[in-house]
Amino acid sequence: MRAVIPLDDAAADLATAGGKGASLARLARAGLPVPGGFHVTTGAYRAFVAGFRDEILRASSADPAAIARMFAEHDMPAGIAEEIRRAYAALGDDVPVAVRSSATAEDLPGMSFAGQQDTYLNIRGDAVLDAVRRCWASLWNPRAIAYRDRNGVPHDEVALAVVVQELVDAEAAGVMFTADPVTGARDETVINASWGLGEAVVGGQVTPDTVVVSGGAVVRSRTGDKTVMTVRTPTGTQEQPVPAGLRGEAVLDAAQAVELAGIGARIQELYGTPMDVEWALRDGAFAVVQARPITGLAPEVEEWNDSLKGDYLWTGGNLGEAIPDVMTPLTWSFVRLFIAEAMSASTLPGFDLVGNIGGRFYMNLSVVHSIATALGMKGRLGAIEQVFGKVPPGLDVPLVNTSRWEILRRVLPMAVRIRRRVRTNLKGMHAFLATSQQRCEELRERIAATGSAAALATLWETEIRPHTVTACSMLEAAGRQGGTTLVFTRDRLRRLMGEVDAEAMLTGVTTGGELASLGPVTGLSRLARGEITRDEFARTYGHRGAHEFEVSKPRPGEDPAWIDAQLAGLRDLRDGTEALLARQAEAREAAWRRFAGRHPRKEARMRARVQRWAAVVRDREATRSENIRAFWVLRAFALRAGELTGRGDDVFFLSLEELLALLRGDPSALERVPVRRATYERYAALPPYPALIVGRFDPVRWAADPGRRADLHDARGASVSVSDTVTGFPGAPGVVEGIARVLSGPEEGQRLRPGEILVTTLTNVGWTPMFPRAAAVVTDLGAPLSHASIVARELGIPAVVGTGNATMRLRDGDRIRVDGERGTVESLEPQVSAKAVASADEV
Repeated sequence: MRAVIPLDDAAADLATAGGKGASLARLARAGLPVPGGFHVTTGAYRAFVAGFRDEILRASSADPAAIARMFAEHDMPAGIAEEIRRAYAALGDDVPVAVRSSATAEDLPGMSFAGQQDTYLNIRGDAVLDAVRRCWASLWNPRAIAYRDRNGVPHDEVALAVVVQELVDAEAAGVMFTADPVTGARDETVINASWGLGEAVVGGQVTPDTVVVSGGAVVRSRTGDKTVMTVRTPTGTQEQPVPAGLRGEAVLDAAQAVELAGIGARIQELYGTPMDVEWALRDGAFAVVQARPITGLAPEVEEWNDSLKGDYLWTGGNLGEAIPDVMTPLTWSFVRLFIAEAMSASTLPGFDLVGNIGGRFYMNLSVVHSIATALGMKGRLGAIEQVFGKVPPGLDVPLVNTSRWEILRRVLPMAVRIRRRVRTNLKGMHAFLATSQQRCEELRERIAATGSAAALATLWETEIRPHTVTACSMLEAAGRQGGTTLVFTRDRLRRLMGEVDAEAMLTGVTTGGELASLGPVTGLSRLARGEITRDEFARTYGHRGAHEFEVSKPRPGEDPAWIDAQLAGLRDLRDGTEALLARQAEAREAAWRRFAGRHPRKEARMRARVQRWAAVVRDREATRSENIRAFWVLRAFALRAGELTGRGDDVFFLSLEELLALLRGDPSALERVPVRRATYERYAALPPYPALIVGRFDPVRWAADPGRRADLHDARGASVSVSDTVTGFPGAPGVVEGIARVLSGPEEGQRLRPGEILVTTLTNVGWTPMFPRAAAVVTDLGAPLSHASIVARELGIPAVVGTGNATMRLRDGDRIRVDGERGTVESLEPQVSAKAVASADEV
């Protein structure tokens, strides 16, 4: 047994030199500036306690205070004491040293044990032997025993080494983190610095300077009020006041901070992980006195944030309602493919029409407003609001920094190309719709039967991608056919007949064929009556759900429990779906009779126009549904890729290009999976972001703000005030009073009782099975042409959509009145004054 070994000895591993000692030995061997010294090994400790080890273990649970007396009463073996004396003498004549405990359970992953055992500074001569013995005893102090108990470390397996090092008579010292320990940012080194020895910083007795270095430069700094400092004395160390002239002075200048961060970078490279480093400064030279992996460090994350691209107005309305989740990277790849084909105008060079903000899908309204302004169509912005939702009065929409002529130069040729593309695709749209379900089922079967990763990559190129592109192109064609018909037919009817009759006359879309958005609702009713089987329901409607774009989430058709839950919800309805549709049909015909009475010469033309309106709506909803069916194929593709590569759900955290590379044998992108998984989990844990975002937006800081707004975030500071009233678009007419049930997601759907009013941030097709249960629907997001509004109108359920603040102003259980004609929501709860609340508190 070697009782003492040199500081840089290769034998100084965890078992021999403890965690701190092994780390210092590694640093010294790598040539880093570590003060000289030696290790008193764990073998010396075991030799010392050999005669009373069992007594120590018994006392650790019965009387820990007695253990210190045991160590004091036993003499150190003479041979060990002599080895320590020789090693100390080799350091120099009466050299002051630091004597530090180094346990075998120290600096392990997830457990630092920092501060659990003792350290003694400015020790000289034979006092080194006593300091070593006191370090050994500190392995059994109550603090260390409790820490091991909490972390499940057996007491009979631990041992203690001791590090004896030359004490740097530091003029300054502190701690350095090679990654930000608060945010987890790996590109920032955080340095804490104070005057004197480092104990004042490590022990928390002083508010140190903080310097942040990134990219070889100081990016942030804060000078602390350094009131005390730890200094050497003839008998040890003591704390004394910092001289008045130094309290507010920066300890390190920028060049020193960058130099120290460079040392930290070398240490991190040596260990391959972010490090917590204790350092000291003497006569302009840095010394490293300890280094351990940072414990409890927030996982490394990426930043998914297109709001940083410029001062734009982003909206979560329209397509953002259909993609309400934080997207995995693979889903975002598929969504970008979808956008490029279904919204080919988004590929216009120089314009970011869509974006990913904190993992959520947003559209850039600044681009839309800029194009409308350049084309002289500012008067048509009301039509844009019917699609994307309202912009609050007084909100100044920032425009893109591009001249009108440059916009025209880019937009007009694109418009011509899109018109030709749409005209071509419309010719094949109905044939595509007739065969899409069968083709998707065939593709899922082909995917399941694929036997190798390379074959799956080939199948993607030859069959899966072409079908996806076709589905997206057909949606674009359906969405652009008669685009003005959707907006202006509704506006004209409202002028001629008023809100209620106009909305009634626009219902009946299902009379010309099934409305895809209503399919899951009517399908459930047919299933409940035994007209179709569970398998038929799953095959026909199982691709639609609240999270239908997110490929990492199961489709409703994959989950028998989902079908059971929806069927259970039908049992306590006051009116079935068919009864609601029949009642709305009566209202529709009555409205047409009134129209014929007032405008007899316009009836035939208006009926034809409304039929055209209904056909456009059906085509839009049908092609959207088949797009989502294609996304079920994409999910099957991803799942099979995970199986064939053995990577499971890791594939959801790759981009499409990276996944295809993996299938072809290149696994290099997998190293980013932990970071992306941590990023996804970080964003997914936050509440839904504001419906409208102007400028740069930090989702994490926003979520931590107790005064955050769910309707609008304006980074410019001049924000529109939150309205005290809840108003929005008239989604579907009718006046209803009832209990507000505020739901955060469709997973809470069982809380909505028949006759209650559904209040939520947004709805999509995944919510529609609960519509027949609701007396009315109120949403923060939405517009008259959103599919939720169309479904509510078809069922005759009053709706107010796009309020922006309903979930902020309405409380769960409030009694409210919804006026779907005027687009207003009124609380019927008695208003309690602040004075009354104060009086109640006093009681």
